Amino acid sequence: MTLASTGTRQGHMKGFTLIELLVVIAIIGILSSVVLASLNTARTKGADAAIKSNLAGARAQAELFYDSNSNAYLTGSAGGTGDVCSASGLQSGVKGIYSAVLAAATASGIASVSANLTTGGAAGVANCNSTAAGWAAQVPLKTSGAGFYCVDSLGASVTSTTNLISNGTDVTCS
Repeated sequence: MTLASTGTRQGHMKGFTLIELLVVIAIIGILSSVVLASLNTARTKGADAAIKSNLAGARAQAELFYDSNSNAYLTGSAGGTGDVCSASGLQSGVKGIYSAVLAAATASGIASVSANLTTGGAAGVANCNSTAAGWAAQVPLKTSGAGFYCVDSLGASVTSTTNLISNGTDVTCS
């Protein structure tokens, strides 16, 4: 028997069945997993873009440092105020590139920068090396298997799988 005013059977209540609710929950779960997978890819690409942007900014800062440091990227001892890669690099109020390389390293998930190579670059290590004539900085990219992003004083901005060499004088990206 159907009541004309409500459109429902006598003794039955309006609502969803358990099966309908489970189907809706399953669909929401599938859609959310697709969105989360895409989000992780976007985060990784965003981190790689931040690495490249920070290292590109380092090049301009290094040239300002070069001009204020008697046309040299390294004067005096490595790690001092006359070193473009040093955390304490500062000439005539112009800082070196350490903070830009550190920002790129932080975007890659690395907490520090190895300045003036004593060991070759490796995965999980950010490097900056300078001589009087040039400099190079290298940070691993966040994308799995993508290698390193390297910039140098000669104008190179490259992604490569090779490291800066540990001879203490390697200031070019290979």
